Amino acid sequence: MAENDNLENYWMPFTANAGFKSNPRMIERAEGMYYYDANGRKILDSCAGLYTHAAGHCHPAIVNAVEAQLRSLDYAMAFQFGHSGAFELAARIAELTPGNLDKVFFTNSGSEAVETSLKIALNYHAAGGESQRVRFVGREKGYHGVNFGGLSVGGIARNKNGFAAGLPHVHHMRNAYSSDNFFSEGQPETGYEFADDLEQIVRTYGADTIAACIVEPIAGSAGVFVPPKGYLQRLRKICDTHGILLIFDEVICGFGRTGEAFGAHAFDVIPDIITMAKALTNGTIPMGAVALNTTIYDQIVAGKAENTVELFHGYTYSGHPVACAAGLAALNVYRDEGLFERSKALSSKLSALVFGLRDLNIVRDIRSYGMLAGIDLEPDAATGDRGYDLMRHCFEEGLVLRTSGDSFVLAPALIASNDQLEEMIAIIRKSLVRYMT
Repeated sequence: MAENDNLENYWMPFTANAGFKSNPRMIERAEGMYYYDANGRKILDSCAGLYTHAAGHCHPAIVNAVEAQLRSLDYAMAFQFGHSGAFELAARIAELTPGNLDKVFFTNSGSEAVETSLKIALNYHAAGGESQRVRFVGREKGYHGVNFGGLSVGGIARNKNGFAAGLPHVHHMRNAYSSDNFFSEGQPETGYEFADDLEQIVRTYGADTIAACIVEPIAGSAGVFVPPKGYLQRLRKICDTHGILLIFDEVICGFGRTGEAFGAHAFDVIPDIITMAKALTNGTIPMGAVALNTTIYDQIVAGKAENTVELFHGYTYSGHPVACAAGLAALNVYRDEGLFERSKALSSKLSALVFGLRDLNIVRDIRSYGMLAGIDLEPDAATGDRGYDLMRHCFEEGLVLRTSGDSFVLAPALIASNDQLEEMIAIIRKSLVRYMT
């Protein structure tokens, strides 16, 4: 970075801007598992971009597909017009989704996918004569993006601070994790009864007022909270009993992160709606999508005249041709390189390595599933910013680390080698030991 580069105009998201600008962490290029700074220093990426790059950075097949698309069709209006890439990508996604989740609506991000799913849920119930179903149920520590709907059903308090009350008629279940489950590899054995929080909300407000319940199969951004055995199955049963739609936010879990196409497959529970983004295009071009059960689509469009818009919702860039090209290329890479299978095979290695940090007395808890791991540190009562300090130190040591408060998350690309996973843990261990001297 040149000395006269101006850092003052860009307001960075979810960033301590003053701290960054006093000591910038600038990335110049990326390839495979690595970033590089302006001096060519190699920096290992432990979070696959931001859970986005399942196939690693700058995959040639995806780059080539994007370049070719830009030379032929750079944009096509999505309102009342179409292009073949959007229909082909929707069909490919439908091949991967479970059950009858065969209708696909394109957005530009996970936040927009969540907003879309909530609006579809309301529209579905209204079309079925139940417009009184306006309540949503989320979960503590859930993250569903930063638009008002997603922020409302989300359960991370600091994300809501300063943004008013959000949507009305939103309720939250407890996080399905407790100290009884500390240091659980895979799904905790106990805690499925946390799902009964939904039943309590039903008894309090009436089943016929609730439109949908939205959860991440694994709560990712808050620190990788894996559902107890039987928990998601219990939620599915309660939703079925009371006519409530079940939405899985799979923006992080989707496309191989759990060792399967979606967390719904990994946990053997079929929701009514799945939201996705991030790895849909291998992070190359922003894109999100909502996959929904055909019965939802059919109820919304039933009886509408041929020239009538069925859902007054959409985005200028819905199904953008370049994003669709990236998505199709990414799905080809995942299939041809067997990355979902590779994820499943690598997961035991990642789990063994992260649980190897248990001997450090600064480590408070460890959780893992598939190619996801969350580690909590004993908080620094003096400052409360141990995770922030850890992130900065790891970067100096050659590792990009995703931290949140006094926790950090590992979500390596599915192309990671055993040596690269070991290098990640070695750098983290070196950085953590500093606090113990």
